[in-house]
Amino acid sequence: MGTVYAIANQKGGVGKTTTAVNVSACIAEAGYETLLVDIDPQANATVGLGVAKDLEPNVYDVLAGDAPAHEAIVPSAIERLHVLPASPDLAGATMELPRQAGSEGNLRDALAPIKDRFAYIVLDCPPSLGPLTVNALVAADRVIVPVQTEYYALEGLAGLLETLQLVQQQLNPRLTIAGMLLTMHDGRTRLSRDVEEDVRKHFPDLVFDTVIPRNVRISESPSHGVPVTHYDPHCVGADAYFELAKEVAARG
Repeated sequence: MGTVYAIANQKGGVGKTTTAVNVSACIAEAGYETLLVDIDPQANATVGLGVAKDLEPNVYDVLAGDAPAHEAIVPSAIERLHVLPASPDLAGATMELPRQAGSEGNLRDALAPIKDRFAYIVLDCPPSLGPLTVNALVAADRVIVPVQTEYYALEGLAGLLETLQLVQQQLNPRLTIAGMLLTMHDGRTRLSRDVEEDVRKHFPDLVFDTVIPRNVRISESPSHGVPVTHYDPHCVGADAYFELAKEVAARG
């Protein structure tokens, strides 16, 4: 049965989607059947893998119970990497899900019949702690938290950790933190170095050794509909995501 990873942080612009796309691609390239589930209404992970965001059925239909997950899954251009695409309609789920009894488990229940098909399932969460992210955390076995190495990095982490604890206690006791991932790191600046030091000091056992650097190739690759590991497989950004994928696998 596949391991489910949620990529979550309520702060926007910290590299959640970039991490979800590239880690998924690296895992698939390592020979594992992988599914990327895009539950962000912006559908950036969907488009970033060259998949149209107007496909039907999509993850909104799956969450609403109008289509089984296996009917909404589409292949990407990368061998062994499949996508459960998002749609702008998914924004409506933030209002509809809270009105449904037991809606926190919608995604978990929808993925249950297909978990045996994939070694890894990666959930790309929206930048909020709303019902879509809670659905992902209930469905997940582990969560990866991207943390941008800038001034506000630690702000909001306490709230996220409290939410994770509540989900563990009330909805998903098997959920664990796989690690915190430092992103958009510029080792030339004192700010990035200081933030990295602070995060590692506060969470010494949780921070991944791998650090994702600021790299123009990472920023360019989504416009080509491919992960950076395919756009420029020898750049420092691609190297970092390959190393991260190894570290994630090593942590189990």
